[in-house]
Amino acid sequence: MIDITLQNFESELIQASLQQPVLLDIWAPWCGPCRQLGPALEKLETEYAGRFVLAKLNSDEVPEIAGQLSQMFGVRSIPFCVMFAQGQPVDGFVGAIPEAQIREFLDKHVPSEAAMEAAADADEAQALVQEGDADAALAKLAEAVAIDPANNAARADYLKLLLQSGHLAEARRAYDPVAAQVLPDARLSALGTWLTACERAAVAPPLAQLDAAIAANRRDFAARYERALLLMARQDFTAAMDELLEILMRDKAWADESARKTYVAILELMTKPVPKAEAAQAKGALELTGKAAVQPADPVIDQYRRKLSMVLF
Repeated sequence: MIDITLQNFESELIQASLQQPVLLDIWAPWCGPCRQLGPALEKLETEYAGRFVLAKLNSDEVPEIAGQLSQMFGVRSIPFCVMFAQGQPVDGFVGAIPEAQIREFLDKHVPSEAAMEAAADADEAQALVQEGDADAALAKLAEAVAIDPANNAARADYLKLLLQSGHLAEARRAYDPVAAQVLPDARLSALGTWLTACERAAVAPPLAQLDAAIAANRRDFAARYERALLLMARQDFTAAMDELLEILMRDKAWADESARKTYVAILELMTKPVPKAEAAQAKGALELTGKAAVQPADPVIDQYRRKLSMVLF
């Protein structure tokens, strides 16, 4: 349990909630229902064993934060509990509600034990990648996906490492369960494009044959596209985008915009995921003591984004 002040608000609430959910209990010493709710929340924090952090804020001592949250949610009474996740307040409840209702509220926002275990495996896999032990990292990521199939971040890491290691059959098995998601994940979709490029490269004509076809007819877009996919499969991403630009400059909508879609997928593959600790606060989040960190720009990615914009617009 953490006591929130103006001095630690950003580090212990905003930044901490980027790592795990934080439940903020807004209370006051004179409030009878607050004294009733507090012990129940402390008991649940212990029982949930690290799946969320309980923070408490004395509304008499820190009225600035209490007032802003009350105004944001249209609440005029305490106890008032607010769930913070990914750097912003996402939900809340008012009053000393029964423990069963608190559990229902928590279970909407707090990761399951399986999800926590999968996240730990994914974090360990990243450390193994940094150490150069790709096989051990693959094993950890496979375990994370098996434990929590809905963890798209772990699945994306798993797919990327499989493709980098040339394990196409395993990559296809890992991708197919999410290929038809109603709300597609941009990173997974890009990895799916890369997987398709790798599969097509295995049966594509040799690069020299494609070069000859393009030399004979600069508008042989099918050959240019195959060449781009072959370069993409080889992880020569900038050369692949250069080839796709040659198509886009002549026919932006060729083959149902395949060139543009593949170009955008490559940009997504080249863009490093924002670390949790540096994720930007979403619109509507509290900003009382500073601004969130911004992901540094990548000059190569920026250059190719500008090239695409110039061709399309």
